[in-house]
Amino acid sequence: MSDLDGRIGGIRVGYDLNADWNGTQLSGRIGGTFEGKDIRLTLNGNRVGGRVGGHIGGFDADGGLSATELRVRLGGVALGDDVRATLTDTSAEGRFSGRIDGKDLRLKLKGNRLHGRIGGVLNGKDVNVKVDGVPLGVVVLAALCAYKALEDHENAEERAEEQRNS
Repeated sequence: MSDLDGRIGGIRVGYDLNADWNGTQLSGRIGGTFEGKDIRLTLNGNRVGGRVGGHIGGFDADGGLSATELRVRLGGVALGDDVRATLTDTSAEGRFSGRIDGKDLRLKLKGNRLHGRIGGVLNGKDVNVKVDGVPLGVVVLAALCAYKALEDHENAEERAEEQRNS
């Protein structure tokens, strides 16, 4: 069994990512015990699918993953995000969500660590994940799932704050 451990975001605002890989399924936890979500992703040939979180407050992952490309939908048809990324042996570059309000994805594999950023300087999050025997595409997808879970949580907190102030 291989494992995946790291952090998406910073020290104050970020989620830990801890998961195990058995060759076809990644399972573990994004975030902490109370403010986090379970992650379960399954790779079957070039198809990848799974769930982050529970039935309420979670989202699906569904799409394709090859050695050179990641094309996945995170969430539902109406309230979801598309992921398009080009993969090499040592990098992933692409886009999370849409062309207008989406975020860039730039990640590099150095040794056994995946580093980089999802999003821009002001609204993005750092990625720092230790990769031990997990395929790069699966690691990138797990990092994006953690990013989406964190972004969804931050957006919910902002909406709640706006409602309290109105």
